[in-house]
Amino acid sequence: METLIQIFSPMIGFIYHCFDRIVINGYISMLSRPENVVYFFRKVLEEPCITKEILGLRTKHYNNWVESYARNHGIPLEWAQKGVRKEDYVRPKLKTMERKKQFGVYFILKSMEQGSTFRSVNPKYPTDDPNYRIIKRNRSRFTHYYFYIRDEVLGPMLIRVGSYLPFQTTCYLNGHSFIERELSRDGITYKKNDNAFVSVQDPTILQAAADRLSQEIIRERIEYWTLIVSPKFSKRERQKMNLRRFYAISQIEYCQNFVFRRNFPIRKLFERSCELSFFSMTASKVSNIFGWRITRKLSGKLQTVLERTDQAHHTFRAYFKNSFVKQYEKLRTFLRIEVCSNNLPDLRIRKSLKNLEAVRESSKQILDRFAEVQSRTLNAHFDFPLLQRLALPITCANTRIAGIKIQDTRMIRLMETIMHAGICLNGWPSALIHKSVVDAFELPNYTINQLRYDLRKMKAHGLVERNGRQYSYILTEKGTKVATMFFLFHKRLCGPLANSLFHHRPNKLFITNSKLEKAYHKADDYIDKITELLAACVLLQTELEFSKRCVSYNTRRRKTPCLPRREGILPLMKKSLF
Repeated sequence: METLIQIFSPMIGFIYHCFDRIVINGYISMLSRPENVVYFFRKVLEEPCITKEILGLRTKHYNNWVESYARNHGIPLEWAQKGVRKEDYVRPKLKTMERKKQFGVYFILKSMEQGSTFRSVNPKYPTDDPNYRIIKRNRSRFTHYYFYIRDEVLGPMLIRVGSYLPFQTTCYLNGHSFIERELSRDGITYKKNDNAFVSVQDPTILQAAADRLSQEIIRERIEYWTLIVSPKFSKRERQKMNLRRFYAISQIEYCQNFVFRRNFPIRKLFERSCELSFFSMTASKVSNIFGWRITRKLSGKLQTVLERTDQAHHTFRAYFKNSFVKQYEKLRTFLRIEVCSNNLPDLRIRKSLKNLEAVRESSKQILDRFAEVQSRTLNAHFDFPLLQRLALPITCANTRIAGIKIQDTRMIRLMETIMHAGICLNGWPSALIHKSVVDAFELPNYTINQLRYDLRKMKAHGLVERNGRQYSYILTEKGTKVATMFFLFHKRLCGPLANSLFHHRPNKLFITNSKLEKAYHKADDYIDKITELLAACVLLQTELEFSKRCVSYNTRRRKTPCLPRREGILPLMKKSLF
């Protein structure tokens, strides 16, 4: 992590790390096994026979309670629509709650989903007890209720409750929502886009708010809302059996967020990094990132994947068993490295919610190791559309000024002249620039008005500037780089290669001992190979089209197709490819 920060420290606005998505399952331990269910109905409820109707009675009471709760509080209760994301469907209601600064349940959705429950089965053979029934664990489809809640501490959250025994609950929350509530309570200004903070008044306060999220806060808020929206048990039932819920982490994400400055091309840097890391991220590196050693007993995923999500941005993932590390860019200024675990034992941590702090520390170590590996791939060259930007026109004070194109010979000569700053230390006056260009390049038709037009274009693009109040011009730092690149491109790259291709190619037998000349010869050889390969592809395409015509013609005349034989194509293909 330190290497990555050291490389991009001038370009990074601020950094913060926090929990992102957290999924917590709530279990009533004393109702999770068939023998516990039998004890609950026979000893606590004193039901002599546990029939299907007795098991479904609790479900019926809970369904009626949900309908009356939604009706009394004016909460929409609807079936979830197929093919529609639930979060998108309820978002307008959440915006209304935020605008009115209200908290509580604002939407309830119903959905038929698979879940674990129990069923009552008659014994196969008759027994002495006529009330004897076999209680079996069963997976079936039944109604689940999604309670969308806006909590004053955790922010927007979701609790899913199964309507059948053992009434399992699943809580979905996000660490960014908790941070948002903390910053709003402290009066800190910030800007949050989707699931990321892109600006904040004080990054240290942001990080302190992220560190305050603990298992005590989460447990307190989950138990508060679970008591309200989940099935109720009487005081007598709770005294005879321990009906408290046990909370286990089902899925958890911890992220490290790098917010870059707006002028930094993070997307192209990330794309280049994906190209390099997709081949360099080996299985041994992935296992080292997660702190494991590859053995024969190791099972599960161990691979790298580059995928494209629905939000049209790419994500690089490195899988290890049921966990993975992913890296993606967002909003062109935001780079996130995130570790996600669907099975905490992969990180050598138990699933209990009380181990949240251990998850935080382990995730930090994994992200540090991953960032150390990725720092080398992120420190790479990538393309920057400088020529494209310079070629676009610019509007200054309601005046449209033309762009600067790399093939404009007049501009290249002007840049080459102004680059010689040693002649005029205080800048180039217009008359002196005009005289130097006309004399050096023998251009008697180059007028002073044309020069002023060219200087105006360079000044609009930030390449030249006036020396104080004097009417003399000097190159800016950007102008010096652009002029050097334009000049070297024509004089040292494009010009020599074009001369070798179309005019005269130096003899390889008498090459001078110069690295530049050897590079020119190598470039000439590669260009020849590309030209031959393209020519072979054109000939092959012509051959295939001619063969199709012959087959079509012979098929119509019911004759055996006879393909023409052309010498020279296959040897040319072999020569080009190999």
